[in-house]
This record gives sequence, C-alpha cells and structure tokens, in this order.
Amino acid sequence: MSKNNIIDVYCFGKEIGRIGLDENLNKSFFQYNKEFLKSGEYTNLFPLVFKRIPQIQVFSQFNNEVFRSMPPMVADSLPDAFGNIIFKTWLESNKKSLKAITALEQLTYVGNRGMGALEYHPVKTIPKNTSINIEDIVRVLKIVLDNKQETSATGLNSAALLNVFKIGSSAGGVRPKILISENKKTKAIIPGDIIFTNDYNHYLVKLNIDDEAGYQRETIEYSYYLTATSIGITMMPSHMIDNKHFATLRFDRQEGQKKHILTATGMTGWGPNDPVVSSYENLFELAVYLKLHYKDIDEIFRRMVFNVVFCNQDDHLKNHAFIYNETDDKWELSPAYDITYSLNPLLNFTKTARALSINNKRTNIQLEDVLKIADQYTIKNPKRIIEDTQNAIKAWEVTAKQLKISAKVIKGMKDDFVIL
Repeated sequence: MSKNNIIDVYCFGKEIGRIGLDENLNKSFFQYNKEFLKSGEYTNLFPLVFKRIPQIQVFSQFNNEVFRSMPPMVADSLPDAFGNIIFKTWLESNKKSLKAITALEQLTYVGNRGMGALEYHPVKTIPKNTSINIEDIVRVLKIVLDNKQETSATGLNSAALLNVFKIGSSAGGVRPKILISENKKTKAIIPGDIIFTNDYNHYLVKLNIDDEAGYQRETIEYSYYLTATSIGITMMPSHMIDNKHFATLRFDRQEGQKKHILTATGMTGWGPNDPVVSSYENLFELAVYLKLHYKDIDEIFRRMVFNVVFCNQDDHLKNHAFIYNETDDKWELSPAYDITYSLNPLLNFTKTARALSINNKRTNIQLEDVLKIADQYTIKNPKRIIEDTQNAIKAWEVTAKQLKISAKVIKGMKDDFVIL
C-alpha cells in the first residue's frame, strides 16, 4: 500500500493511528500509532472492531454504501452529503461525481472540521504520481476556508443563516443543515466548522428553505423537542430562529472542547438499514456492553416509548449515539437528537414499518412488546413511563397549536400516534 493512500487519524491532539484504502480491492487498513499504544491513554476510545494491537488491521467486510470500505468508526466521520457549493463546483469542473470520490479523499476534505473529535490529516509526503487527489482536495479546502473566514453576520436570523449557507458546511443529510457558531458577547455568527472555543455557542441548524412540503418540518421537530424534554428525555437546548429554522446546540462541542462521538452504527458496524441487526434489543445490549450507567438504560427505554407513541419511525441506529468521557475512559449515552414525526402528516399511510424492531416486530407494537423489553433490562416503573408519555399527547397538541401548526397537520399526526 503506497503512502499516497494513507492519512493520519488524530483525537484530542494526539495521533491515534493511520487509515488507508485500497480502491481496487475495496479494503481499508488501520494501524495504531505505537507511541499512542505505549502511552496507555484512552484505552476505550474504540471499544469494538479495532483491536488494540500494533499490527496492521485489514477490513474488507464494510464494502457497502454506508461504510464505503472504511471501518465504521471512521465512516462515522463522513457527512451524508457534502452540502458545499464550492466543492460541488470543483467536482463538476473536473467532471467527477460524488461516487468517483473515495472515502479517503472525503475524509481529507473533512480534515479537522467534522462532527465529533476525530481529525484526519494527509501524510506529509504525497508523491506527484498519486492516484488520488488529496492535493486537489487540500487546495479546495483552502478555498473553502478562505471564504468561510470572510463570512460572518450580525444576529441569529434567517438572512444571516442563508449567508452562511451560501458557502456550505460539513453537515449532511437530506434536509438542508448548517453548522454555525454564535459569539456569546457580540452575537455575530460564523460558519460552525472553523473554531470550537468556549467564546461561541455552537449550533446545528435545520433550515426551512421553502414550504414545498406544505408544512414546516422544523416547527414539528421543535414541538417534539419541547414535549420530549418535558417528560424527562435529555436533549440539547434548542430553539426556533425567526419561527422557521430549528437550532440545537451541538453535544460534540462542549465548554470549548471537542467530544468524541460514535453512533451505534459507527461503534459496531451495524448497518442502519440492515433489518437483521436493527432492533432496540441490540441497542440495549450495546449499552450494557459499554457498561453505561442505569440512568442511560432507563433513558433509552424512555426514548423508545416516546418514538413509538409519537410515531418517530426513523429511529435507526445512526440516530442513537454515545459520548466518550476521556477523563474516565468511559462511554455515556448522548443527548437525544432527530426526534420528530417521521411521516408526512398530509398523506395517509396504511402500513409503515419502524427502523428499529421491538420484540421482533416493526409494526403494530403492543404494550406487551414494550413491557417485555422493560422486564429484560430491569426498567423501573415502565408503566409509569408509558403513562407519562401518552399523557404528553394532550400537552403536545396545546404546544402545536401555540406554534401555529395547522389543525389538519395536527389531526394527521394524532391519527398515527400509538396508545399502548
């Protein structure tokens, strides 16, 4: 494997190891930095998949659209979409498509600007005959960052958000999202992937660009945030901007520090669309394996019940994450995110399946299915949790009306809510 197919992996300012890719064989390679292993630090940084050994480790089992031949912990750093106009323009000018860009090139572009604490640095020596375009990626990244340094706005409003959106961000997904940082004193906002100091509030913002859907998904998500937190589900503080855009503080940026985050998919290599592994039982088992505190086990149960009752069918394995506590070398459950009504309330659905099964079922979840999991993982007062969640429907309806969600949308959603 030639040097030009390798990039360095850093975390908390330390070189953890190197990741490589063989495009022809669809294999990736990882080798720990020997000095890092000798230090004995962060022994639980990658609790699964990677062995804590000095030898090169080879991975061929992740050759699919989710992982793109990368180990899952590294693939977790890849954005779902670039969402960057400058980068897309560069691709088009070089007559390339996103599929033609390797995961390694994409990681080089992400660099130190991705979600979480993992960073990716090109090796110092890149031969001129390189078969991948890391040099070009670095050049484009410089253009992007130069533009971002010049981009700012005063005040958190729609005009400011769109100004940042013009030059893109590293947040991906189907719905338009951007990362922004708001200066705590001046209230000026800048692109959110440049700095991470405690002088700023760091937000992920879901933008309402148009009302093509016929309803405001961002407002619905905010109504779910208010309801979920009111019954004890942990989420980062969130608010609406100009009554249009949903802004939530990032849990991977706290007190001026980057936090190491892995989704359940990134932790294990379980595909988020793989029905064989996509179950709440597996999520609970992972939490037990990681030796999470009981309060986190209880929290997973609360989120499961909420997702069932309030018809969040899209609760797949990438929508559940864990935060690494580098001081204690332990993992904790992350705050909940992407909790919202996942269907179109203006359409009638005769049958929809959950992303995560419960008691081997993806439809028609009953009280006994939920209680079976409660018994299996010794959840205290599960019926009280279920009752509190179902009682929250009335409070949600009041909130939805206050947020001016239309009566038709409210009815369409309530028709899909589940009474256990």
